[in-house]
Amino acid sequence: GARLARRGGKMASTAAGKQRIPKVAKVKNKAPAEVQITAEQLLREAKERELELLPPPPQQKITDVEELNDYKLRKRKTFEDNIRKNRTVISNWIKYAQWEESLKEIQRARSIYERALDVDYRNVTLWLKYAEMEMKNRQVNHARNIWDRAITTLPRVNQFWYKYTYMEEMLGNVAGSRQVFERWMEWQPEEQAWHSYINFELRYKEVDRARTIYERYILFTLLVIVHPDVKNWIKYARFEEKHSYFAHARKVYERAVEFFGEEHMDEHLYVAFAKFEENQKEFERVRVIYKYALDRIPKQDAQNLFKNYTIFEKKFGDRRGIEDIIVSKRRFQYEEEVKANPHNYDAWFDYLRLVESDADAETVREVYERAIANVPPIQEKRHWKRYIYLWINYALYEELEAKAKRTRQVYQACIELIPHKKFTFAKIWLLYAQFEIRQKNLPLARRALGTSIGKCPKNKLFKGYIELELQLREFDRCRKLYEKFLEFAPENCTSWIKFAELETILGDIDRARAIYELAIGQPRLDMPEVLWKSYIDFEIEQEEYEKTRNLYRRLLQRTQHVKVWISFAQFELSAGREQNLSRCRQIYEEANKAMRNCEEKEERVMLLESWRSFEEEFGTDTTKERIDKLMPEKIKKRRKLQAEDGSDAGWEEYYDYIFPEDTANQPNLKLLAMAKLWKKQQQESEAAEMDPDKDIDESQS
Repeated sequence: GARLARRGGKMASTAAGKQRIPKVAKVKNKAPAEVQITAEQLLREAKERELELLPPPPQQKITDVEELNDYKLRKRKTFEDNIRKNRTVISNWIKYAQWEESLKEIQRARSIYERALDVDYRNVTLWLKYAEMEMKNRQVNHARNIWDRAITTLPRVNQFWYKYTYMEEMLGNVAGSRQVFERWMEWQPEEQAWHSYINFELRYKEVDRARTIYERYILFTLLVIVHPDVKNWIKYARFEEKHSYFAHARKVYERAVEFFGEEHMDEHLYVAFAKFEENQKEFERVRVIYKYALDRIPKQDAQNLFKNYTIFEKKFGDRRGIEDIIVSKRRFQYEEEVKANPHNYDAWFDYLRLVESDADAETVREVYERAIANVPPIQEKRHWKRYIYLWINYALYEELEAKAKRTRQVYQACIELIPHKKFTFAKIWLLYAQFEIRQKNLPLARRALGTSIGKCPKNKLFKGYIELELQLREFDRCRKLYEKFLEFAPENCTSWIKFAELETILGDIDRARAIYELAIGQPRLDMPEVLWKSYIDFEIEQEEYEKTRNLYRRLLQRTQHVKVWISFAQFELSAGREQNLSRCRQIYEEANKAMRNCEEKEERVMLLESWRSFEEEFGTDTTKERIDKLMPEKIKKRRKLQAEDGSDAGWEEYYDYIFPEDTANQPNLKLLAMAKLWKKQQQESEAAEMDPDKDIDESQS
């Protein structure tokens, strides 16, 4: 029975357990809710609930000593428990000590601080709070004891020294404060500590003591090299100057200059030294200091020095001194530019222009030599175009300022440097030849130009040489040069024309005509139209009209250009004979027939307009009527455009000309006339439809 009862109890308990397990509800609708709650909203609500005002804890009123002792016991137990949990958290110790201090339990607070120092004696805040507590409660000896222990334990914490000296000074214990400073200086502290000691002595008018401290400070700089800085020397000198010890101040500056030497020169030291001398009205000493520094300090480190020197010269110097400093400053800028990029020839030009205006010949020559030493690295003419002007300016400077011998050497060195097999500069050869002529050395000039034509013939060289011989009236040499020139460049029409003009001037008409004949017989010409025009003008000037006509006929065999026909007609008009009008009209007739098959209709129109203007001036009514019938009809047409890839690019409107005398175009003219008539009829019918009353009135009438 007992077993059944136990078994029944187990079954009942398992059934009850099964009933207590909650079933997970199946979510039938898995669509999102209409109102969504974001994470930001959840966080904001949580924050708002944290900020809800809680009721303040009930105030406990202590009425007797027992309750107070009980409160102290509970509070101390709390603090001790916090310390026992983690002894290294110094904030717990400080809170504990400050609480005891607030109860005026100084001895207990002192005990807590001592226990904390046993845990972490390197904590600066702990020492400061401990000493501040003693000073706040006027326990001076205890405070001194704590500061002594602090600076002995942690001598590199400057805050302890500052607090200690300040406390002694506030107590009026100047000797004690000085003693603390002396102990501090034995540790060779940073710069500010020395200046604090100096300022302390100056507050009590102890200038000699302050000077002694400065000397010790500088001695550390010299021997220990703890503070090898210019500003420390400057401060020492200004200290002497402030207290009117000017000789001492000058001596300090001189010692500083000697100490730093030329290897570690600093512009700030020399600027301060110069300003000191300027205040003492020693202007010559100031100028010497600035020039000494500018000659030795690298230019990039002397910007402030330049600026102050310029200001000084503007205030106390003469015009020459001001110009010197400005020139030196600009020279420094140009030096920096050419140092950064030696192939910046524009910078060299500016530099040389500056040097030429102010420096002596040797300095200018030295800068020129430095400039021309920067030969372009690539032998391509475009890289040499700016560089070659350095040589030209050098030669001109030597000729104008120095002797001619050096000028000749400059030109010869430049000619040897240029790679004539790849390119040359005709300007150099011509300038050299002109220089030799100015020196009355004609053979050398001819030799130079002959060498240039032999090494590297160029059109400009031939033209320059020929012009030289023309000025010297050496016409036979000019003929030979023209022959060489035309052998070198037979396609140059200008040379043929100039050669023929020379023979014309010399009166040798047959040679000039032969030159023109040779010229027009060349297979290649750069400007044939100019050559033919010159030949025709030559024959007209000689009044050889038949030869001129023959020239026009020969030219028309080569080209049927409309301008040739018009020029031919105008020649016949101005030929000065009785048959000139008929000849001119005949030329126009021939031109019109020849240009019927011309694709360029604008040229044919140009011819007809020229013909019409001729007839209007010289023709009869019959000839005028005839030319009017020949004038074309101007119509507007459209044509399809194609892009480069072959696709359609739209339509384009253009003007076309229909000539009446072209029989092939007669149907087009008839069609055009019919189209105009149809358009006129259409306009009349539209006008009638717009005004029906007018039609009724007309029918009634």
